[in-house]
Amino acid sequence: MLMLAVLAFAAGIASVDAAAPPREVHGVADAYREEGLAVAWAILRGDTEAATQVIVRIAADPRRYARVAAVATNPFSQRQQQLLRSIPIGGVVEIRVPRAQFADFPRSEIRLYGTATGAPSEEPALIVFYLGVPDTTPEFKSEAMMDSYLAERLGLLGKAPESKAP
Repeated sequence: MLMLAVLAFAAGIASVDAAAPPREVHGVADAYREEGLAVAWAILRGDTEAATQVIVRIAADPRRYARVAAVATNPFSQRQQQLLRSIPIGGVVEIRVPRAQFADFPRSEIRLYGTATGAPSEEPALIVFYLGVPDTTPEFKSEAMMDSYLAERLGLLGKAPESKAP
């Protein structure tokens, strides 16, 4: 009986010391939605491949996610490149990255934080990660067409599905 009490106590201490890791979700398509969050991707084609940009727009409920950051990683070398420093969420946040950078840094992480403190040691509440640019990401030749598409896409993603009466 004493041994069980000691084991239960030790397990309780271990669970207090070990912080839960952030929840990670693999964003496999050009759009992602969950309660309080919508993410949409688009490609703005430039005159050359070097001028072509990947745009990621993030709309989040600031009561659920107070801050956002983004990092690109090379999974082989573990090198990282900051795409977006940690900033407060105040509406829609946009990330623009040259498409060519995905060759060197294929993993992208959108890190969402539940508090506004901004402490460097704070773990994100949610990480939405992508491995490369999603295959379904549409390409646009004009900024206006891309803006219209992303605004519509984020609007559709932000709406809850309509419930049907039985």
